[in-house]
Amino acid sequence: MDLFESHRQQVTAAEAPLADRLRPRTLEEFIGQEHILGQGRLLRRAIQADRLSSLIFYGPPGTGKTTLARIIANTTNAHFIAINAVLAGVKDIREAIDGAQTQRGYHDRRTILFVDEVHRFNKAQQDALLPWVENGTIILIGATTENPFFEVNKALVSRSRLFQLRPLTEADLRRVLMQALGDRERGYGKLAVRMDEEAIAHLANVANGDARSLLNALELAVETTPPEDGEILITLAVAEESIQKRAVLYDKEGDAHFDTISAFIKSVRGSDPDAALYWLAKMVYAGEDPRFILRRLLILASEDIGLADPQAVVVVNACAEAFDRIGLPEGRYHLAQATLYLANAPKSNSIMGFFDAIAAVESERQSDVPNPLKDGSRDKKGFGHGVGYLYPHTYRDHWIEQQYLPSSLQGQVFYQPSEQGAEAAIRLQVVRRREAQLAAMVRGIGTEIPEVLTFSPTDSATDRWLQRTISQAGDRLGTIRDRLFSRLSLQRHHVVLDVNAATGLLTWEALRQVPEGGVYALTYQTSDAVALQEQVAGLPELARPIIMSGDLIEVPAAIASVRFDRILGYNALMREPDKLACVRQLANLLQPDGTIALYESIPKHTQRIYQLLDRATLGLSDDFYDRWVQAEEAIYASSDDPMTNWDIDDLRSAFEQVGLNAEIAVERTTVPMQISIALRDRWFAPSSSKTKPSYASYLAKFLTVDEIAIVRQLIGDRLLHKTITWASSSVGIFARSV
Repeated sequence: MDLFESHRQQVTAAEAPLADRLRPRTLEEFIGQEHILGQGRLLRRAIQADRLSSLIFYGPPGTGKTTLARIIANTTNAHFIAINAVLAGVKDIREAIDGAQTQRGYHDRRTILFVDEVHRFNKAQQDALLPWVENGTIILIGATTENPFFEVNKALVSRSRLFQLRPLTEADLRRVLMQALGDRERGYGKLAVRMDEEAIAHLANVANGDARSLLNALELAVETTPPEDGEILITLAVAEESIQKRAVLYDKEGDAHFDTISAFIKSVRGSDPDAALYWLAKMVYAGEDPRFILRRLLILASEDIGLADPQAVVVVNACAEAFDRIGLPEGRYHLAQATLYLANAPKSNSIMGFFDAIAAVESERQSDVPNPLKDGSRDKKGFGHGVGYLYPHTYRDHWIEQQYLPSSLQGQVFYQPSEQGAEAAIRLQVVRRREAQLAAMVRGIGTEIPEVLTFSPTDSATDRWLQRTISQAGDRLGTIRDRLFSRLSLQRHHVVLDVNAATGLLTWEALRQVPEGGVYALTYQTSDAVALQEQVAGLPELARPIIMSGDLIEVPAAIASVRFDRILGYNALMREPDKLACVRQLANLLQPDGTIALYESIPKHTQRIYQLLDRATLGLSDDFYDRWVQAEEAIYASSDDPMTNWDIDDLRSAFEQVGLNAEIAVERTTVPMQISIALRDRWFAPSSSKTKPSYASYLAKFLTVDEIAIVRQLIGDRLLHKTITWASSSVGIFARSV
């Protein structure tokens, strides 16, 4: 670079717009996008570790896509090349690839190619990048304001990790504004600029999440306002002149178009007339075709209202015809009338039964038309077509209880009328007639009685039964996992903590659901952590969960420094001696808007062994039996055992004391279990100082050795090798900040 070029760059940088001068240079200076750049998030860790894979940044203008790329350029050791898809062509791509190959061959350096506005590349240009991304010659970082799933080559998308940037919040924009006013080198820190609070609020609000728009307005306000007594005062009036109107982001063929019409339809379906009018106004203001809106309303009138208000489709159709006659601007009255009518109409989607009928047709293609329903004008004599048909008009109320479905579908329900609006009356009529049809089917009026099949098990071998029992246990664990995750509403960028993660059951599912976030797994035993680490060794380093061992009272420092969006666990509290302290620790680790989801077994309410036997048939004295019951109940009344010295109210109180609002649902479950020799022997095994007391050792506190032997013999005689029903209780806990 010669002296003149250096001077030119210095002058260009000094005269650049404020928004360009203030671009953050490091992650610490970057404002906003905490959902992908917060502590513990995948993208932040990848940038700090300089371990990037191909990325695509997707979001509206002014949210920091290009800035993030420049931060990466400042922090990476890789060779960095930046091109703009608006200005570049295949020639520029080839030059970039040649440079990347040189860096790789001569200097053993990776190359990061940043393509701004990557969606502007045509298919051929995007295809030209693909082989070099595949073989690792370049790491692609693309930035786009359009949905990459529609505008970017699917092969490139599948080989890249997508990060969606959101519009900045008003708080973020205020920080950007203060940064610009205080920066003496790149902003207005050297000037005496004072802004009224109303002016700050106006700019932050009207910028609509766009930092560039905010800074451009601030620059215009400062540069055009003459100082008075050495001070530049930005009032609300000046701010309004600098950014006069909120720009509505709306592209008739882009995401904004589809997202806005989706919000409009969902608001009407949800019977919210205020929201419906807002989204309608946004579309009309942005120039959306009113006929498109009316077409969607006509669909909704049948799909979501139907017979709950049969006039809905009539009203919307009349409004559509009126609009065609009148046009804009007066036609907006008819748009609003159609919207408000549907938003306030009773809702029913019972018409969707038609699509259930289509599915039945697809799977029942061989069903023949029943003889009574066939056309009898041609083959009545030869084949009996039409014989047995009952003409409804000859009966009372012009209806008779005969079947009209094929025999294979009799009893099938497709139409399920709602209890809304006019359909409520239809529902009562339909239900009554279906009951009559069912009775007719049993009596054999106008139909064939379907065959009734019975079933009995043919194989009761012990090993088969055990296999089924094991399978049921797996299904139960899967059900617990699904129940927890269904309440968490995980987003791809969330940071999740799995406590008591010994099995990895919840860790792996969290890892699948938060690919751009982070998963931390805490195990009580070091050996469990080692086992999990061995299982994840095959994953890319940045995609692995962070696994460590410790307890909830004193969590490792790496976990204590992170605030989690979601915390979950299976039996995480059950064995903890101080459950209140554990709950307080979980609350400290939680983000202000985070959620805790736990599933805890309650040992206190587990099955009692003495209840498995019928007292009346045991032949034991009352004193013997009562002491047996007393011995077993004492197991669950011990104040020294952290597994049994608590109940549901204790958990509820603990969450309330730490300021969390906990929803607690108790579940009583029963599972089949076989009393095997090994299980019985485990119950009656002698205890040592290194093992937890056995059932027999608890009995010894109230029963003699001979009496314990009698109990063992009774269990062997009455229960051994038999299937019993084992009852237990569990509790699901879902907690948030109050």
